[in-house]
Amino acid sequence: MTAYTESEGQTLRTAVFGAMVLVSTADPGSVDEESYAGIRAMSLLPDDLRAVIAAAPPSLPQGSASDVETGVLAALKDAVGIVDAHDPREVPVFRGAVTEMVRSVAGADGEVAVAEKEMVARIVEALS
Repeated sequence: MTAYTESEGQTLRTAVFGAMVLVSTADPGSVDEESYAGIRAMSLLPDDLRAVIAAAPPSLPQGSASDVETGVLAALKDAVGIVDAHDPREVPVFRGAVTEMVRSVAGADGEVAVAEKEMVARIVEALS
């Protein structure tokens, strides 16, 4: 199992949970359905990453909606670097899992709004 520092773990939590929050708030829908969809998709993460992400509550950036988005997108970019530094083979798995999480959140209510599609695209871009 890969050992992550607390700081790295916090960045990973901010990235993963923050990405789901960004999509969920892009076009508010059923919060329960969206939350469950995102949590179910977390099972796609490798065990060590899932354990780090579940180890503590996430901390989202503070400020305006724009500040939160900027902070989460930066955390996503940093998270890819963190995963790459620990195990480059897990980078595509991490990217794929987060992408599936946000797509699941976007489609949880059976419909994907334009604002959700746009947010998913920004998240996928931050992961690349």
